[in-house]
Amino acid sequence: MTTPRTSPPPVGAPVRRRADPADPAGPSGRGAGAVDLGVRSVRIGPVALPVAPRSVLVVVLLLALAVVVAVCSVLFGEIQMGFPRLVATLSGEGSAFEDYLVMDSRLPRVVNALLIGLALGMSGSIFQTISRNPLGSPDVIGFETGASTGGLVALLVLGSGFAGASVGAVIGGLATAVVVYALALRNGLDGLRLVLIGVGLGALLLSVNSMLIVQADVYDAQEAGGWLVGNLAGASWDGVGWLVVTVSVLCLAAVGLSRPLMIAELADDSAAGLGQRTDRLRMVAIAVGVLLSSIAVAAAGPIVFVALSAPQIARRLTGASGPNLVTSGLTGAVVLVLADHAARELFQPRQVPVGVVTGLIGGAFLAWLLTREWRKGHA
Repeated sequence: MTTPRTSPPPVGAPVRRRADPADPAGPSGRGAGAVDLGVRSVRIGPVALPVAPRSVLVVVLLLALAVVVAVCSVLFGEIQMGFPRLVATLSGEGSAFEDYLVMDSRLPRVVNALLIGLALGMSGSIFQTISRNPLGSPDVIGFETGASTGGLVALLVLGSGFAGASVGAVIGGLATAVVVYALALRNGLDGLRLVLIGVGLGALLLSVNSMLIVQADVYDAQEAGGWLVGNLAGASWDGVGWLVVTVSVLCLAAVGLSRPLMIAELADDSAAGLGQRTDRLRMVAIAVGVLLSSIAVAAAGPIVFVALSAPQIARRLTGASGPNLVTSGLTGAVVLVLADHAARELFQPRQVPVGVVTGLIGGAFLAWLLTREWRKGHA
């Protein structure tokens, strides 16, 4: 018996490959069944990280862009200074005014913006990956609002000051995440259900926040209201140390979850078949994401839409599936520095909170994203 011969495909015809169930491109139109030949693994100790050449290039460019926008934000403004004077000031040879302008006013604000944007970008990427939904960011599904509630309780009810408000914000964010996760975990975690429950709980907590402010002392309510908008105007070196440590540790933990999160983008049955315990992974990832967003809220108040937009921008820059954690974090850092510079300089002689600027830009971005998802659903 002879085996029938098959003729080769014509030159230039696309070659179809078998779908690989282990492909991290995952569902939701992210290239399911396609084999991403450009992805390689780099092992750092016990952790194997997926790396694509284009993503590496984007990360390098974003790092350079973050440095450029940070330096420009320090140099330019209502009062401008040249780069040589900046170098002289950083080396301790500037005038008293230059030292105040750079070291006490602009530089700590830029450093805070970089760290907070990094935390928000990574947090948004984690939640969008877990929920498999582009709307699954901590500001949309209520985690930032819960962190705000915790901060307000510590500030207005317990009278613990802004140091206590930072602890309250972390506790509030974690408590909100536990409630949302418990309510959404019914017959398996569904991304849309997670988003809807988070939006509903966020609306409830927003009312609680308003009630706390209305019943507070006028002076305390004014301070709390400024913090609730999201503001970097009062940033100083006092909180930079703990911010660097906590954000660095949590970002490293998030990067360590990159490969499991790529597998978790698959359907639960497929991920389980590859040996991935999705329930345990989600709990760990949610804890890391909530801590990142809560620390950002504790440092500057709830700054909206950075966590929503940064992962979407990063995905389009890299063209890669998966969480894009590092790229999302760097994108969030660049976006927040630019937004804060606009808040500081565009409305002179007054400054507006950075949350106002991100809200204006992010609202338009959210409308575009909702329109895009609606069209995809009706295509």
